[in-house]
Amino acid sequence: MRRNMRITWKFLQKFSLERTRSLLMSTRPIHVLDDNVVKMSTISPPPECLFKPMNFPHKVLMGPGPSNCPPRVLGANALPLLGHLHPEFTLIMDEVKAGIKYIFQTNNEWTVCVSGSGHAAMETACLNLLEPGDTALVGINGLWGERFADMVDRQGIDVKKMQRPMGEVFTHDEIEEALKKHKPALLFLTHGESSGSTLQPLEGVGTLCHKYNCLLLVDSVAACGGVPMFMDKWGIDCLYTGAQKVLSSPPGASPISFSERAKEKIKKRATRVRSFNFDMNHLANYWGCDGEARRYHHTGPISNIYAIREGLARLAEQGLEESWKMHKQCAELLHEGLEKIGLELLVKNKDWSAWCQDNVTGNIVLLLLSQNHLESSFRCTDNGQEVLKELTIDPTPDAAEILIKNANIKNHYGLYISKYIRNSS
Repeated sequence: MRRNMRITWKFLQKFSLERTRSLLMSTRPIHVLDDNVVKMSTISPPPECLFKPMNFPHKVLMGPGPSNCPPRVLGANALPLLGHLHPEFTLIMDEVKAGIKYIFQTNNEWTVCVSGSGHAAMETACLNLLEPGDTALVGINGLWGERFADMVDRQGIDVKKMQRPMGEVFTHDEIEEALKKHKPALLFLTHGESSGSTLQPLEGVGTLCHKYNCLLLVDSVAACGGVPMFMDKWGIDCLYTGAQKVLSSPPGASPISFSERAKEKIKKRATRVRSFNFDMNHLANYWGCDGEARRYHHTGPISNIYAIREGLARLAEQGLEESWKMHKQCAELLHEGLEKIGLELLVKNKDWSAWCQDNVTGNIVLLLLSQNHLESSFRCTDNGQEVLKELTIDPTPDAAEILIKNANIKNHYGLYISKYIRNSS
């Protein structure tokens, strides 16, 4: 069919640009050529919007992700394409692997980028580490635990839920009690739960899991690079993050790593991984993790790999400890300012807290944002928590003061925000 619809260059040369466009816009039958045989076909008109330049505003992205990309990362994203198995490109893939190992603090061989956003990495972990007959224990204290439980349930895997209210984390005692009771093959925890802005303590959890012959899977999409992470030291068996968070890169390539224990579990599966696209046996080879010649599996997101390489390079140049320190300082600055205008932090640990006040509703926040021409891509729930949690900031002190010092924005009490902030000078 495609061959029959092909319009030759000689045919198009007979028309001016305007006549060609007019022809393509027409619904009348036109002649197309195929091996000197003239056939009749009708081409529907192209959409008018595609003849106009793409128009979009510049925004300071204030949510947990995507974050603004620095020029260096955007420039890498615009570089000429290489083939997905060209040696020059596989060298870049190897550099990306080294960068992921650095931010995860791991030496795992099976360390790759999954093609897709953080959800793709989450599903990769789910599909590879679980199979029929397994039980998964899922820690739920916000959206991402719920999302993983849904993925597990869709596989027909037995799901056991360990739940805490939004804004709270799981203790070692709670985790051990659930491990004893359910005897799961896998425990899922969210490191940085962006819907409640909690930071789950992880040190010691891996040891607990291994005591009960259980793998530890951690979602650190919203946290890795901004807070301490020691995958090997903490005994994490599978860890993933996203490109569009701390790495300030476009979404589309998501780092993930598997421990030797997790790798062995996958190799000894009784059933095939239910996804070809996310099968780590294939992905590990494509990323040069198995010592064999790379085979074609899929066309990786080449431009995204360029970009995340530069995102990892920026973080490496800054240093993990400096990045952790910077994010902590900016969080403290924002929290201090919010408390001074009478807003209450949802999470009582002030190092990592979202903020929510009973009489500040999502609708009020949306109205103020709209009136003051600030970021408007927010989700709203009845209690406003999802709207309010979106007001996290790109981690610089100047950005943190956007919300705090803007004298045109009033809180629910009618008080000018800037009145309660020290003069930065």
